[in-house]
Amino acid sequence: MHRLTTTREERPLLTAVPSAGHTALLAEVVELRAVNKQLERALTSRAVIDQARGMVMVLAPCSSEGAWDLLVGVSQHCNIKLRDVAAALVATTKDETLPEPIQRELRRALRRLHAADRG
Repeated sequence: MHRLTTTREERPLLTAVPSAGHTALLAEVVELRAVNKQLERALTSRAVIDQARGMVMVLAPCSSEGAWDLLVGVSQHCNIKLRDVAAALVATTKDETLPEPIQRELRRALRRLHAADRG
């Protein structure tokens, strides 16, 4: 990962490195920090997605894989990231309203799932 600019928190570290020999090490530290932040976001997103998956399993009822497929389908039909669909669904447990596009597509997906089970 190569960047031309640095974040403010990295600048003190850059000025603290006196020799060019440490530049590679510094670049690795910066890259590892970025990867760490990305992994933290992924873990947080995954937890929310798993909560939404459980909610769908109760609503449908369906398997974990069926709930995953349903959420992915809603995400794709609404053109909204999966983690955002999941977060919106989980937020309904805190009395937040599910956005209309997600609500509409979730309803359709649940109907399709029920129809497939009966057929």
